[in-house]
Amino acid sequence: MPARRPPPRAQRRAFTLIEILVVIAVIAILASLVAPNVFQHVGTARSTTARSQLEMLATALDAYRLDTGRYPTSAQGLAALETLPSIDPPSTWRGPYLRRALPADPWGNPYVYLAPGDVNPTGYDLLSYGADGRPGGEGEDADILGWQ
Repeated sequence: MPARRPPPRAQRRAFTLIEILVVIAVIAILASLVAPNVFQHVGTARSTTARSQLEMLATALDAYRLDTGRYPTSAQGLAALETLPSIDPPSTWRGPYLRRALPADPWGNPYVYLAPGDVNPTGYDLLSYGADGRPGGEGEDADILGWQ
């Protein structure tokens, strides 16, 4: 009887260096086409979030006014929506008027609140200065105004 040979092992085949470089090149091309579209929408999403938060704060300010008969002063600020103001506290305050903590704008800056307002002297001005945190600007640095 002849000696049996063990069955041949399945040969493993690895990727060549050229195949790996081609895959990396294809991924890089796809990333360069997709990334600008993704990052373009980040600025729009932040602006939309700021507008939504301004609407939510305006609703809370209106509830404050219904209870107290006036909007918080600039000195009391938006913090009057969370806790009873220590400066000239109204006796009819029934807060807190926000379900969650007072948010910062999407860029991490506090919202600007003036009462009476420069634009709305019988009410208040509520706005975000955008990404740069300074008045004016264009694009993502543009001011987001609560009265527009």
